[in-house]
Amino acid sequence: MALILHAQREITLKIAYYGVGLGGKTTNLEAIHSQSRPEARGKLVTVNTEAERTLFLDFLPLELGTFRGYNVRLHLLSVPGQIAQDSTRRLVLRNVDGVVLVVDSQPDALEGNNYSIRNLDYNLRLHGVDPDRVPLVVQYNKRDIPGVLDVEEIAERLGVPEGVPELVASAREGWGVFESLKSVVRLAMRQLGDPALHPEGRITCLLDEPRDRFYPSGPVSMIHALAPEEELDLDDIELVGSA
Repeated sequence: MALILHAQREITLKIAYYGVGLGGKTTNLEAIHSQSRPEARGKLVTVNTEAERTLFLDFLPLELGTFRGYNVRLHLLSVPGQIAQDSTRRLVLRNVDGVVLVVDSQPDALEGNNYSIRNLDYNLRLHGVDPDRVPLVVQYNKRDIPGVLDVEEIAERLGVPEGVPELVASAREGWGVFESLKSVVRLAMRQLGDPALHPEGRITCLLDEPRDRFYPSGPVSMIHALAPEEELDLDDIELVGSA
C-alpha cells in the first residue's frame, strides 16, 4: 500500500523482486544501486544466507523525481529464493505496491520459476490480497547467457497471460533493469492517480478489477495489466539512471 504524506508532499511505494533462487533478484538491486547517483539512493542493506548467494532482504530506498507535486520514494526489496525462507517472503510482501517477477531464462530453472509463481500467489492470499489485482511485470533475466530458452517458450510454459508487461534483461550486465522498474512503477502510479485526492496514510494501488491469470485452468493467479486507453503522464517522474 502506497504511503502518502501530504505535509511532506511525499509518496512512498514498496516494490518487491520475487523469483527463483539465484535468478537475479539481488543482482537487479545491485545494478540499480550502482547505476544511481549517490545523492539519490540509500544504503543497500543485505543479510547473507548459507544456502545461496540470494539474500534474505535487500532494502534500497531510492528517491525519484516528483509526480504531481509530490516527491516519490521507492523501497525496493528482494525475497529469498529458498523454500525454507517462506516466512521471510511473506513479510516482504506485506503492503507491497508492485512486484517484479524475475524469471531465470535457463532451461533447468523452469521448475523453480513455476514454483515461484505459485508461491507468490499463495503468500499474497495469506495477506488477504487478491493476486490478480497486484501490479506486476515479468522480467526474463539472464538473457546474456548462452543456451537460454526463447522468451516465447518460457511464457508459454509458465502460463504468462497475454497482456502482462514482459521485459528482457541481464541484471549482471545492467540492461533491462531500469526498464523493468519503470514499468512496475507506472502500473502502481496509474492505480494511485492524483495523490492530493487521497487521505493521508496508506493507500491501495490494487487494480479495480482482477485480470487474467497465470495457469488459467488451475488455482494459481496473478495480475496482468492490459494496455491503458491512454498513457499515464509520467514526464515529471524520472528514475535516476547512470550518472
